[in-house]
Amino acid sequence: MLEFKKFWWMIKKELLSLKRHPGRLVSIIAFPIIMILLFGYGMGGELTDLPIVVVSQSHGDLTDLTLDTIKTTETYKVVEVIDDLDEGKERVNSGEVKAAIILPSDYDDDSTQQKTATLYLDSSDQMASQILDSSTQAIFNRLSNMVGSQTSIENKDANITPSISHSLNNFKDDISLHINRIYGNIKYIDFLVPAILGMTVMMSCMMGMGAAIAGERETGELARLFMTPTSVSTVIGGKIAAKLLIELMRALILICMAVLLFNVSIKGGLLPTFIVLVVGALCFVGFGMMLSARTSTQEDYAQLVMPFSMPMMFISGVFYPIETMPWILQKFAYIFPLTYLNDAMRGIMLKGQTLGDVWIDLAVLLGFTLLFFIIGVKRFNRDV
Repeated sequence: MLEFKKFWWMIKKELLSLKRHPGRLVSIIAFPIIMILLFGYGMGGELTDLPIVVVSQSHGDLTDLTLDTIKTTETYKVVEVIDDLDEGKERVNSGEVKAAIILPSDYDDDSTQQKTATLYLDSSDQMASQILDSSTQAIFNRLSNMVGSQTSIENKDANITPSISHSLNNFKDDISLHINRIYGNIKYIDFLVPAILGMTVMMSCMMGMGAAIAGERETGELARLFMTPTSVSTVIGGKIAAKLLIELMRALILICMAVLLFNVSIKGGLLPTFIVLVVGALCFVGFGMMLSARTSTQEDYAQLVMPFSMPMMFISGVFYPIETMPWILQKFAYIFPLTYLNDAMRGIMLKGQTLGDVWIDLAVLLGFTLLFFIIGVKRFNRDV
């Protein structure tokens, strides 16, 4: 039979426990707010203001009209208009911009039989490249129709309104668009798998450290361990090494299953991919160790880790490009280590880059690792 008075006291006891654990209380209040903001802004945005360069090697009315049209299209953020073809391609290859729209030297020549523009496209970002592909084709199809019908463009055109009117009566031939996808046709699963591998390593490392430290502190195993003359660094180092070995096995299984089940290609090779995951695992083991340094129970650790791990999943480019998010979230994305792990994984697996090409991402991950270990060791609570 339910004893209502004692039942009420049990409820009161659980609520009072939140007062003794303010971190848990803050997490309970803040976490749903963070999640709804991330769902609304991180996954519901549109792809606009994608950075591109325009390589314009021609001059004239048609070139001016094309440039005006590109600049007034929300899909693009024109970083610069240049005339050096090699520089434009290099900016795309380096990841500085998503694409280069190339207008050749004969683009404005009315004697040319057919005018051909080129979209030099970073296809490793599958969603962004798809939007750039369709938007650019739509623009040049529209321009081609205007040229073919010798139409005068008025400023009231709502879709691709140029800043000034241009007469196209001198141009008799249409415009074609050649699309150069520099990494081939990338499927969404190819785009997704590298980041899923990184996210899985992140979650398992951080949750595993909660069980290894906060869980053992709760059960008393850590207390018995510290009854021996063992230093904090020895305990932490041993737990990190054991967890890292487990995660390396998990990472190898993940890579093999992705290749076997989904036929995912690893253009940069299996060994560099594995090394990047090792660096990522070490970073997130350190992150988990830092967060668990002063938590007394696994429940406290779980409440503490969720506000860090879940936002990383949504704004580090795992499922959607970072460009879909408001600018403030885009800035926040670059303070999370998962962003750099995702970038390095996609660079190796999709672009065929070497470890030397992704050295900045690796250096940032190692920097985070060192920071997490220093803070974790200094804050570690041996009094259990």
